[in-house]
Amino acid sequence: MATLQIRIDDTIKKQADTLFSSLGLDTSTAIRIFLNAAIENAGIPFSVQHKTIPYQLEEAVYDSRFRRNLNGPFDQAQDAVASMLED
Repeated sequence: MATLQIRIDDTIKKQADTLFSSLGLDTSTAIRIFLNAAIENAGIPFSVQHKTIPYQLEEAVYDSRFRRNLNGPFDQAQDAVASMLED
């Protein structure tokens, strides 16, 4: 049996361990599942692509960065929420 060693960020490792544990797996088993799925699919077993951002979200981020089309400032959080719910 071979040993596979990889370097990974501590935070990612902890998050992965927590996720896989919640699924009843250890991380080594989850990695073996991934490798078997890759072999069966003759490639990565999920789509690898750039994440697309919806236009409205992209526009909102742009607006916030360049401080345009902003409402406020608000003195209370409920005022900000009320402003978002207005038509």
